[in-house]
Amino acid sequence: MTTDINGMFKDKVLRHPAGLFVLFFTEMWERFSYYGMRALLVMFFTASLLDGGWGWPREHAYAIFGTYTSLVYLSTLLGGYFADKKIGYRYAVVVGALLMTLGHGAMAIETPFFIYLGLTLLVFGSGFFKPNMTSIISEMYKGKDEKKDGAYTIFYMGVNAGAFLGILLCGYLGEQVGWRWGFGLAGVFMLFGLLQFWFAQNIFGDIGTKPEKVDTAIEFSADEPKLNPFTQLQLGLIAVAGLLGISWIFNDPISKISEGAYNLFDFSLFGMEGSSLAILTALGLFVALLVIRIPKYDRITRDRMLAVIFFAFITIFFWAIFEQAPSSLTIFARDYTQRVLEGNSAFIFKIVNTLMTIIPLGIITWVLWLLFKKTFSKYALSNIFLAISFIIIWSIAIWMLAIEFGKDIAEVPASWFGVLNSLFIIAFAPLFSKWWESKYNPNANMKYAIGMVLLGIGMACVAIGASSIEPGAKTASVSMIWLILVYFFHTMGELCISPVALSYVSKLVPGRMIAMMFGIWYLAVAIGMKLAGVFGEASEGIAQSEGLSYFFWVLTAVAVGLGVLSALLYPVIKKLMHGVR
Repeated sequence: MTTDINGMFKDKVLRHPAGLFVLFFTEMWERFSYYGMRALLVMFFTASLLDGGWGWPREHAYAIFGTYTSLVYLSTLLGGYFADKKIGYRYAVVVGALLMTLGHGAMAIETPFFIYLGLTLLVFGSGFFKPNMTSIISEMYKGKDEKKDGAYTIFYMGVNAGAFLGILLCGYLGEQVGWRWGFGLAGVFMLFGLLQFWFAQNIFGDIGTKPEKVDTAIEFSADEPKLNPFTQLQLGLIAVAGLLGISWIFNDPISKISEGAYNLFDFSLFGMEGSSLAILTALGLFVALLVIRIPKYDRITRDRMLAVIFFAFITIFFWAIFEQAPSSLTIFARDYTQRVLEGNSAFIFKIVNTLMTIIPLGIITWVLWLLFKKTFSKYALSNIFLAISFIIIWSIAIWMLAIEFGKDIAEVPASWFGVLNSLFIIAFAPLFSKWWESKYNPNANMKYAIGMVLLGIGMACVAIGASSIEPGAKTASVSMIWLILVYFFHTMGELCISPVALSYVSKLVPGRMIAMMFGIWYLAVAIGMKLAGVFGEASEGIAQSEGLSYFFWVLTAVAVGLGVLSALLYPVIKKLMHGVR
C-alpha cells in the first residue's frame, strides 16, 4: 500500500485531511485519560482512609507523583526509538494506547499492587504514544508546509479539549462518587481512542508502518558539522550518569514510602547523604560530558548548542514550578480554598460550569459529525466506536450537571481548577499565534522572559492569597479568585514557552543532531517534572515553619529571577544563535 499525499487532501474536514481528525480524536481521548487520572493521583494518595484514599503524608504523594511524571517524559526516548527503528509510528501508537488502557484499568482496582502496576503501564504507554502522533502528522503534511501550522493548531486543540474534559469529568467522579470511577473512566475513553484509531488506520496509507531498512551511508550537506562520534569513555559517562539518575528517581519515593526499609543510597560520604551524592554525581557527569563534547564541534554549531542548553536550563524550572498545578496547588484548592458557594454565587457557578461543559462538547460533536460525513462509508466501525464514546460522555456530562443543579449549594471540586488551564489555552492561543506572526514578535529570550515572569506573577497571586494562613495550619478558607488568577497567568506563561520550545531546538541544531538534542530536551523536561515533586515535598516543611505563603513567594522569586536573567542575557544568546530567530 502506498500513500497518495495529495489524495489524502481530497476528503477534507475544515480544509484538512479527514485523517488529521482521526488523530485529533485519538489524541483527545489519550489526553482525557492522562489528565483525568493525573488530576486525582495526589488527592487519592493523601485522602483519608475513611474517604477511600491511602492516607499518605503529602510528601510521599509528591515524591511518587514527581517520579511518575518524569518517567513519562523519559520513556518517550524508548518509545521514539522503537517507533523509528522497529515497529513504526502506527503500531507504537497502538501499543501505547493498549498499555495505557490496561494501566487505567489496573488503577481502578485500587490495591497497592494494581496502583503501582497501573502507573508502570501508564509510563510505558505514554512513552510509545506521546512522540509518535505528531510524527504521523509530519508525514501526512510532507510537501504541504503551508498547511502544517493550521494542522498542529487543530491537533493542539484536541489535546486541550481532552485535558479539559478529562479533568472536569474524571475529577468530578473521583471526588464525588469514588476514586475507582475516576480512574476507570479514564481507561474507558483510552480504549475508545484505541479502537477508533485501529479501525481507521488505513486512512493513512503506508504512513507510520514498519520502517524499512535504509542505507546507513548517508551523505550530509556541506553545511552539516563534522562527525563527532561518542568515544568509549563518553558512552561510559552516559551509562553511569543514566544509571545513577534513574536509580535516584525510583529510590526517592520508595525510600520515603517504605520509611527507609528500602533505600539504595542508605549511606553518607563526605558528610553528604547517599541520595544527594548520587544525583549530584549524575548531574556532574552529564555536565562533564557536555564540556568534553561541545568544544569539538565547529564554532557555529557549538554556540547554537550552548543556546539550546541555556533554554533547556530555564525550561527545567518552568516545568518544576508550572507542575505544582496537579500537586501542591491541587492540595491548596482542596484544603485551603473556600469551595462551597451559596445563593447567587452558587447559581452563577452552576451556569458558568454548564456553559464550560456544554459549549466545548457541542463544538467537538459538530467536528465529529463533519468527520462522519466524510469517512463513515469507508470506516464505519471506527465511527461507531467514536459515536458510542460521545454518547457516554454526553450522558455523564448531563448527569453531572443535573446532580449539581439539584443542590441548594455548589461545592466546587478541587480538581475543577485544573480545567482552567485548558480553557484559557483554547481562548488565548489564537491571540498569541497572531502576536508571534506580527512585527511585534519578541525574540526567543524575551518569550522566555515574559513566560517566566508571568509564571512568577501567578505564584505571587497564590502567595498573597495564602498570606493569612498561619504556619502549620491544616485548613483555611481562601477565596477562589486567587487560584483562578494563578491558572490564568500560568497559562499565559505556558503559551510563551511551551509551544515554541521545540521549534527553537529544530532551528538551532543541524538535521542529523535533532534526535539527540530532542533527547536532551526531554531529559530537561523530565528533570523539571521530578523537581516539581521535590518542590512539593519542600512545601510541607516550609509551610510548618514559615507558612505556605513563604513557599509560594520562593517560587515567585525563582521564576521572576530566571525571567530577568533571560532578558539580560539576550545579547549573549543572540550572538550564540548566529542569526536564528
